[in-house]
Amino acid sequence: MIRYALICDHDHGFEAWFGSSADYDDQAARGLVECPVCASTAVTKQIMAPSVAGTKKTAIAADMAAKMQTMMTEAAREVRAHVEQNFDYVGDAFAREARDIHEGRSEKREIYGEATAAEVKKLKDDGVPCAPLPALPPDPSKVN
Repeated sequence: MIRYALICDHDHGFEAWFGSSADYDDQAARGLVECPVCASTAVTKQIMAPSVAGTKKTAIAADMAAKMQTMMTEAAREVRAHVEQNFDYVGDAFAREARDIHEGRSEKREIYGEATAAEVKKLKDDGVPCAPLPALPPDPSKVN
């Protein structure tokens, strides 16, 4: 597989994958390569260093991706642990309590809890600061 950076006659840049450079040449000659923005078939290659699948870099990239996933999962665990240890859990009263704190009707403190998507949208629309806790992958010892 080879990835090309392409550009149409209206200066819309995009990328596309082909089985080989000959596949690109054949499809372009038959008018099958089309701009995803304007549907122009007047498409040419841009100057680039093409990516070719199946190189040694693939194994290195996979290893790096696994390390990044492990690092991100650990960071998410640390964030959740910090929140659970230092914030007050308010359960499904989160939206009401966050609004009360924001509007000064309740003492200022850090909270976490449960809220529906609609409640979160309403909080954000009204300028009440809130953010989801990072999701964690399932515990391998607790799945089938």
